[in-house]
Amino acid sequence: MAKQAGVSEGLIFRHFNNKEGLLNAVLQRSHEAAQKMMASIVIESDPLKMIQKTIEMPYNIDESEYELWRLTYALKWQTNSYNSDLTDPFKQSLVSAFKQLGYQNPEAETELLFILMNGAATSILLKETKNKEDILIALKAKYNLN
Repeated sequence: MAKQAGVSEGLIFRHFNNKEGLLNAVLQRSHEAAQKMMASIVIESDPLKMIQKTIEMPYNIDESEYELWRLTYALKWQTNSYNSDLTDPFKQSLVSAFKQLGYQNPEAETELLFILMNGAATSILLKETKNKEDILIALKAKYNLN
């Protein structure tokens, strides 16, 4: 990583103190980016638009951010450092949106949507999805957003 950044390893550790400090800085950067993405969705008053923006979120990740998000997912899986406090307010907004739309089990629907979005993000970041536009259309159709 130091070589890619064009600096010495010693400089990195002088700035971050240790590996944990460096990992925390990466996770903090991704948490800030995630909060920014989620904030624009949480303020949406129309429940259908909120769900649509949630579905579109992984499809709107700029390719220049792919490395950050790949690293974040890897760290989340390898270090078990996932912090649900970050997503709880966002999830509560989605539960409310599903309630407004009359879903029978809004909490389960919210979890399902999160699972779908995590899967979509993983597939997009790993560039495994060849027909991502078709999948996006199918996801929108599932929630009557077409």
